[in-house]
Formats: sequence, C-alpha cells, structure tokens
Amino acid sequence: MMQNIIALRIFKSFLAIACIVLPFFAKSQTKILKAGAATVNITPSAPVPMSGYAARGTPSTGVHDEIFARAFVFDDGKKKACLIQADLIGFSFEFADQIAVEVEKKTGIPKDNCFLVAVHNHGAPSTRVYGETETDNLTAYLSDLQKKLVNVVIDAHNKSVPASLGIGKGRCTMNINRRASQGNGDIWLGRNPDGPCDHDVDVVRVSDARNGAIGLLINWPCHAVVGGQENSLITSDWPGATVRYLQKNFNAGIPMAITAGASGDINPIYGPGNNFGDMESIGLLLGDEIIRVVKDIDGKQGGTVTVLRREVEVPGKEKFETRMPGEKVVPGASVKLRFSVLKVGPVVFAGISGELMTTIGMKIKELSPFRNTTIVTHCNGSSGYLCTDEAYRQGGYEPMVSRTAPGVEKIIEDNLLAMLNEMSE
Repeated sequence: MMQNIIALRIFKSFLAIACIVLPFFAKSQTKILKAGAATVNITPSAPVPMSGYAARGTPSTGVHDEIFARAFVFDDGKKKACLIQADLIGFSFEFADQIAVEVEKKTGIPKDNCFLVAVHNHGAPSTRVYGETETDNLTAYLSDLQKKLVNVVIDAHNKSVPASLGIGKGRCTMNINRRASQGNGDIWLGRNPDGPCDHDVDVVRVSDARNGAIGLLINWPCHAVVGGQENSLITSDWPGATVRYLQKNFNAGIPMAITAGASGDINPIYGPGNNFGDMESIGLLLGDEIIRVVKDIDGKQGGTVTVLRREVEVPGKEKFETRMPGEKVVPGASVKLRFSVLKVGPVVFAGISGELMTTIGMKIKELSPFRNTTIVTHCNGSSGYLCTDEAYRQGGYEPMVSRTAPGVEKIIEDNLLAMLNEMSE
C-alpha cells in the first residue's frame, strides 16, 4: 500500500513538472529558425534595351559593373518564406507570379510567401514593365532571368541552417526630396532640401549558430538614378557601389540585398548624369554607415515566420496633361495594389507594389505596432507612382504620370496598418 502511495506521489510530481516543462519546450521549439542566402549574377551577355529613361534610343553598349540578384529563405519549421532582391527596375505582377509558382514547385515555399523585390535601378536591362522596345536579345535575357531567380532561391533553400536575426538603424543624408519648385509655378525633378525625406538606413544581420554572418538585408529610401539617360552601360548604380564597398570592407563572402524604402519622390544628391564616381561616393558613405550599424547590432533572436498578402483595386486616372498645380483628374482604368507583409522574428517587411512617396512610408512606420518595420517598395508587382493627396494638388512629375487617383494615400495606409495590426494580435 505504501509503495503505491509513493508511486502515485512520484507520478503526480512528474506530471506537474511535465506541465511546466513540456509547454516551454514546445514553445521554444517553434522559435527555432533556419535561414539561407545566395547570390546569382544576372548581367546580360548581349546588348539589351535598358529601362528607366524614355529618352534612351539604343540598347546597352556594354557593362560598367555587373548586376546581381540575391535570395534569402526563412523557415521556422512550420512556415517558409523567401525574399528575392534584384538590381533591376521592377517586375510586372505576371512576372512575379510566374517566379512564385516555380519557387513553390521547386522548394515547397508557398507562392504567396515569395517576395520578389526590385531595387528600382535605372541602369539595368528592361523587364518589360515600362514598355521598352522588344528585341530577341531581351526575350532571351528575361527567359534566362526567370531561371536564375528560381535557382537562386533553390540555392538559398539548400543552404539553410539554424539562424538568428538582429536589426539596427542608421542614418544617411545622401538622399534628398526631388520635388523642386520652378520659376513658372510648377514642380519638377530637382533638389528640395526643405522637402520631407526619410534618411533611415535599416540593416538586418542574419547569423548562423556560431554568430557568423549569413547575409545582410539593407533598406534605404532612394531612387537608383545617379546614372542618367546619357549612360548606356549596364550598371547597378549606387546599390551596387554600396555592396562592393561592403564586400571589400566588411565581408566579401555573404549575400547583401539592398531594397528601396518609400522613395517615390526621393533621389540621391548626385545625378542623374554619367559620373560613375558619384555612385562610388554614395556607396562609400552609405557603406560606412551600414558597417557602423552592423557592429552595434546585438540581436540574436530567432522566432516564427508570418506572412500576410492582400490585393485591392483602386480608382485610376489618366495622365495629367501638364505638371502644373490643379490639373483636372480624368478617371482611368482601376489599378491593382498588392500588399505583402513578412515578419521573421523581430523584423517586419511591409511590401507594396509601387513607388511610394516618402511621407506615406514614414507615417506607416510611425503608426506600426512593430518598432522594426521596414517599408519595401517595388515588391511583387508594379503599380506605378503612389502619391499623397497633397502632391496631386501641387502637381509635379509623380502625380502627372501616376495611374492612381487621389485618395490612394488613405487606402495604402489603411490596408498596410490593418495588416500590421492583425499580425501583432
């Protein structure tokens, strides 16, 4: 009898310990994160139409510096996601969806968990987003590009190892608001030091179990337009110059992906022109700030992978006749916006399929329930310029060519903030 009582007490003690330990163990297991990263060269091997400037009348005449794509894969044991960054100007919805479908077939990463992001480089081959001339070389290039973008995800997926993330924030003032008032009363592309400009530099360090760097994810709000329409050489502009500087002065062996924040009205302080030295100057100054930030990153957090996707149709408009203030809004075809939010551990990427004006991005970051919210533009499609209501009233290049009607500012803020708040619940 006494032995049974003792055995019962031991069993109850074991059960009590199990009730405490097992949930903790299960909870800790869900936070085991794996990550992998890879890089692929996507430089064209033959002359191709370039994108970014309508005035370019001829294909590329050579290569100044090579362009690349990088893939980062995240896996928490239950969900997988990938982020692909490319030194290109943008991607159509159709192109992004084709890549996502192939990635799902080859890796098991759900197509809705695939983020295809362009840094919006104006010195790169056309991707047929802005209606450039079709050529046989371009057709061959884009076919090869699709294969490379899928394969780089496969490579990153195969390299996945237990990982952690840390994020830091810096500041670089080599960007400037470009909506400059002109003598005739309109607004044109120039330099407006009094205009709003987000100077934040977000840096995510992905590390392995020994705290070795797997890769860097970098975000800075700035058009890649140091190179202008005079340039006919393939180049990665300031993003490529920044990566080259980091490879030389930080770590040459890891993928480093740069994405553009809300920079629809933000240019570098240099260019557009034909001075490659200006690209290197920005690369040096931005690179130094990134290195400083990386050294201060102390986060070694794992965590879960969460993805939310949403698409909305917004009212469209025809192109304004001029860039003067007060232009009449002529209704046009509706425009699709795609919102893609990825949370990996402590880091949140809020993606949108267009060129978002800087104050909209700044407001979303301010109101986000997550401190570490990074705005990623040109993500999973191309919706064109996404402007503030004030910009439509003021005129200028961005609202003139925008395909969306006034009121899109609130639609963007409401949708992204709703998604971020849902993710925080």
